[in-house]
Amino acid sequence: MASLQLCLPFSSTSRSQFRFSYGRVRCSGERQELFSRIAPVYDNLNDLLSFGQHRIWKRMAVSWSGAKTGDNVLDVCCGSGDLSFLLSEQVGSQGKVIGLDFSKNQLSMASSRQDLVSKACYKNIEWIVGDALDLPFSDCFFDAITMGYGLRNVVNNRKALEESFRVLKPGSRISVLDFNKSTQPFTTAIQEWMIDNVVVPVASGYGLAGEYQYLKSSIREFLTGKDLEKLALEIGFSRAKHYELSGGLMGNLVATR
Repeated sequence: MASLQLCLPFSSTSRSQFRFSYGRVRCSGERQELFSRIAPVYDNLNDLLSFGQHRIWKRMAVSWSGAKTGDNVLDVCCGSGDLSFLLSEQVGSQGKVIGLDFSKNQLSMASSRQDLVSKACYKNIEWIVGDALDLPFSDCFFDAITMGYGLRNVVNNRKALEESFRVLKPGSRISVLDFNKSTQPFTTAIQEWMIDNVVVPVASGYGLAGEYQYLKSSIREFLTGKDLEKLALEIGFSRAKHYELSGGLMGNLVATR
């Protein structure tokens, strides 16, 4: 069983210990509670609801981040750690991965998964409780950043991207995977039908129907791919490209500082 203790960021950790760093967390309390409630079944639901496709999308997101052997990388809104583990394999034992999330329950799940797998490179992952809007790192610190299904859930999209821009090294990339807000009515209709007739009913089997009903409204309130590209360029990224995945149901923003 992983232990919980307070520590400073970037201290050396063994896989058998779960270390948290606490910063100022400024986020939607309701969203934080939501992700804490779904943490125990989050991974199983991802597999069921995406028919396993989320694993492909996440590998693409990590590839687009440009992370390479020996890099120091950050996974913002890391949840139960899928992207963090993929980043760890990408940067190897000589690299460093920080998985940051506002949900302690999600990070507990990530730490438990880390303890169960014997890959040597996973020792390079450290889990930190923190706020995507106030990252506890110095400027120009990371070689690559990923964010999976997090930007849509923060209270300020611009501030989250500004913070990622700040801590990225010049020439480095952020890769942001999330639901796509399509400009095509047919795609939007399919997306909403799937949420109503697949996602929510499946989640209800876990007693979490209410927790997943927010998806439609969160996508409606999200930015389109073009809007995300425009926002990234306004913030100061030199290049920004949004890719639609799975017929436009998902999207991935790739922005270079």
